Amino acid sequence: MESKRVQPQLITDYRSLITGSPSLTTTLIALWVLAMISLPIMKWIWGPEIIPLGLTLGVLLQATAVFLMVRDSWGWPKTMGTAVLIAALTLFVEWLGSTTGFPFGSYSYTDLMQPQIAHVPVLIPFAWFMMLPAAWVVARLMQAQLPGRWANNRWLYLLLAGLAFTAWDLFLDPQMVSWGLWVWHEPSGYFGIPWVNYVGWLGTAVLLTALIRPQNLPARPLLIIYTITWFLETFGLLFFWGLVGPALVGGTVMGLFVWLGWRSVFSKQ
Repeated sequence: MESKRVQPQLITDYRSLITGSPSLTTTLIALWVLAMISLPIMKWIWGPEIIPLGLTLGVLLQATAVFLMVRDSWGWPKTMGTAVLIAALTLFVEWLGSTTGFPFGSYSYTDLMQPQIAHVPVLIPFAWFMMLPAAWVVARLMQAQLPGRWANNRWLYLLLAGLAFTAWDLFLDPQMVSWGLWVWHEPSGYFGIPWVNYVGWLGTAVLLTALIRPQNLPARPLLIIYTITWFLETFGLLFFWGLVGPALVGGTVMGLFVWLGWRSVFSKQ
């Protein structure tokens, strides 16, 4: 049963993320955090033109660290196959969305993020990959705390994974729009972001989770990734980017997932 397979994840000894000699994964995480912390400073020195470059660096560092974490549990073939599937499907969905308005609403990418394929930045699939495994882990940890059949309900797991991933966009979309990386043709809803966008995010994340059926992921390392992302987004938007509303809402919602994830980890110790 799935709930029994969760237990080895909760006691995974991944000391290289916290103590001991730094591994490549730990180094990448440190560089990712440094890149994100440095972004406001780089903007102050070189102007807003530096933002796409700094953002690209941060996404690639985080995505690579997540890839190595997943590879340690799944091996190269499955990890590469998962990355390719996520890239292909998200590129298609983002092209469909920016072309037809389905499933996210009517929006367009600007030319600031390059290179692009069919007017969709190549960086976008990396952004999906860098957070999906962390959302999968958070959903599994949350579900492990539920009683009886709910701890093994596949449909509930898909929903929780989709919600854990979509919570991140409560920060992301207002932030990227404020940076001019994409524009909504009819701003509305959540700080100018149409509510249908979040339905699209949820549906796409649920579909990817259903297709991939993730199991046996390293829980603690990926939960750390999710937690760091929440921290950087909350305090970055609040203190450096002037987006108080998204910082407070996203910080509360994604913070709830962070708390529930760590609650599960510590309750098993």
